[in-house]
This record gives sequence, structure tokens and C-alpha cells, in this order.
Amino acid sequence: MADKQLVEFTLDGGGTFLVEVEQPEDTAIERVALPSGQMVTQAKQTFEDAIKQIKPVVATITNQFKDLNTKELEVKFGIKLSADAGAFITSVGGEVNFEITVKWSNE
Repeated sequence: MADKQLVEFTLDGGGTFLVEVEQPEDTAIERVALPSGQMVTQAKQTFEDAIKQIKPVVATITNQFKDLNTKELEVKFGIKLSADAGAFITSVGGEVNFEITVKWSNE
């Protein structure tokens, strides 16, 4: 099992939050101390910028299936966060940071 560590993501509107991720391969990533004294890695981009990487995937899925003659369609996929890579798609059945369910209706 890979080592885990905390990564601090900044929000565009201000503030931060921590995400537990696998140890990054990039050893040059900056580590900072929290007020508690605990050391965390700072993400290279904001949370919003990381999530923006996934938006084109959702748009493509939506566009590819919008012509089906169904009332509703649901697609699930997992997203993992990384200090250096941002956000990327992973298997739903495995360990994920977020499980995204995209639903849309033709009505």
C-alpha cells in the first residue's frame, strides 16, 4: 500500500482544506506547517483549477449520449486528487477522493 500524506488545496474564494492523497513522486513539492505544527504538502494549483481538468470529460460524455432515446442517464466515475497532477479519473470501485454521478434527463 502506498504511503499517504495530507495535501492542502486552496479555494479560489479564499480558505483551504486538506485531502489525504498518496505520497507524490515529486519530492520538490513544497511542504508547510499547519498551526498545529503538522507538516502538509501544498498543492500546485487551486482546487477549482484541479477540478476544471475533469469538466471536458463530463461535457464529452453528455454530448455523446444526449441523442439516445432515454428519459434519464447516469454515469459514475471516481476522481482522485494529487498535489502535483491536480485531479484525475480513477476507478469507482477502488479508493477515490470523490465519486461523481452525472445525471441528465431528455425531458
